[in-house]
Amino acid sequence: MELEQAELAVVVGATGDFGKAIIGRLLKAGLGVIAVARSAASLDALCSAHPGVRACVADIGGDSAIAALAASVDRPVRAVVHGPGVAVAGGILNAPTAALVDAVNIKVGGLLRLVRAVDERLMAGSRLIAIGGHYGFEPTAYAASAGIANAALVNAVRQLSLAYGERGVTAHLIAPGPADTARLHRVAADRAALRGVTVEAVLDDMRAESSIRAFTTPAQVAWAVATLLDPEADAMTGSTLMLDSGRRRGLP
Repeated sequence: MELEQAELAVVVGATGDFGKAIIGRLLKAGLGVIAVARSAASLDALCSAHPGVRACVADIGGDSAIAALAASVDRPVRAVVHGPGVAVAGGILNAPTAALVDAVNIKVGGLLRLVRAVDERLMAGSRLIAIGGHYGFEPTAYAASAGIANAALVNAVRQLSLAYGERGVTAHLIAPGPADTARLHRVAADRAALRGVTVEAVLDDMRAESSIRAFTTPAQVAWAVATLLDPEADAMTGSTLMLDSGRRRGLP
């Protein structure tokens, strides 16, 4: 019989490549995990593979998620990790405005719903961790919704750091660059079809944007989440941990 861990982590976007890697690190850190996603079937498969993970089926894009999340949390929450993806819906001149609004709702609204759901279970040393993205700092011509939503997330995380600081709760943003995930390869395939080139050619172009010619990996993002659990990470509250593999050109 599995012993229940004394503290929990709640992970939104749990069944994606980032979420699975993050959950593995959180379990190794000795935390119980509440995995949150919309698909019950995907969550069932995840929980079967990882004893110590409990499922919460919820759509973080709606306020009904607050009650569902609150009901699933029965112990102190050491960390929340908010990492849902948003659609790549085109550039600023052609992306549907509804896609831009949906992206902000999922990224920022979703983070606020998650935090409000667990508020009473937070304690000194708890971490509020959002997974944003490089495009919030370096806009691109083909991902307007992700860029706008991730830029808004920077401000939301800073505000959370101010609101929760007196309670000893810290807020953090992790901003990966394009990551080596199944989702990236789907985006590359779509772009290759539009350009009439191979998928590998598109991937090579994307790698060339990095100073080390590399994509960020889910394992690297999971490492960053685990690092933020350290007591020394208190000093990073409200700030962004860039994991862009040397893509950012701007200062500061």
